[in-house]
Amino acid sequence: MKLFYYPSNASMAPHFVLEEIGQPFELALVDRTQDKHKSPEYLKLNPNGLIPVLIDGDLVLYETAAICLHLADKFPQTQLAPAFGTPERSQFYMWLMWLTNTFQATLIAYFYPERWVDAGNAEGAKQVQAHAEAKIALLLDQLENQLQTSGGPWFLGAHYSVLDPYALMLCRWTRQFSQPARLRPRLASYLQQVLERPAVQRALRTEGLEHPWI
Repeated sequence: MKLFYYPSNASMAPHFVLEEIGQPFELALVDRTQDKHKSPEYLKLNPNGLIPVLIDGDLVLYETAAICLHLADKFPQTQLAPAFGTPERSQFYMWLMWLTNTFQATLIAYFYPERWVDAGNAEGAKQVQAHAEAKIALLLDQLENQLQTSGGPWFLGAHYSVLDPYALMLCRWTRQFSQPARLRPRLASYLQQVLERPAVQRALRTEGLEHPWI
């Protein structure tokens, strides 16, 4: 398996999952600072020009959630997703879609507000960013509530799943916000638990990331 990544990018969650699984894999740096994610070679892998991409034999996958789900299903012995056909699996699907379609999408609107307004509309971009930040605060409250009601210690309760490194990645992106994820009491302890997993620590070191991680 080969993961195309950039430090602290959306490739972080699949990187955490690959380390957790413990099977051999290769990392390929896609240097965003040199626009390598827009190169003809990379666009053949992901025509959207976004990171990550996972190559697994003849299979080429993009979209972070799809990669994480593929890895969980390919290595069921790791129990990184609940069993098929169970209510827990349905809840897992719901929250994975929430993380990628709701939480992550709103974060993207915050970090790239200019994508949603006409070129040069700086005031419009500021409004988009402000509304996105307000929405993110509500989503963090929703995540805090989920952790309080799941019974813990993990996202879905007793068992660690790919939702946990995914949530860590997204919460990490709020670390410079005025109200970051770490200020919510249950989220703070939860994120610290995820950070302490050896697989997460290995990935953080490999990506060369320094404190503060969240």
